[in-house]
Amino acid sequence: MLSCKDLVMHSSDLLDGQLSFRRQLAVRAHLAICWKCRRFIGQLRMAQQVIRALPEDPIPNVDTLAQNLAELQRGGR
Repeated sequence: MLSCKDLVMHSSDLLDGQLSFRRQLAVRAHLAICWKCRRFIGQLRMAQQVIRALPEDPIPNVDTLAQNLAELQRGGR
């Protein structure tokens, strides 16, 4: 049986679809019984989706936008 540590070690390969069939079965068996690892993989998938949704081109004036947001949060303006 795959341990949680082993699952974490193979998590990137799982998300990238690069696991062998045998390793894939072991990961799925572990995920079927371990809610913590299911949550971990779910969080990794969500992070992967967010990163893929980011624009490839840099956002113009991102530093100015961040500074303005910080001022608004402090109650400025």
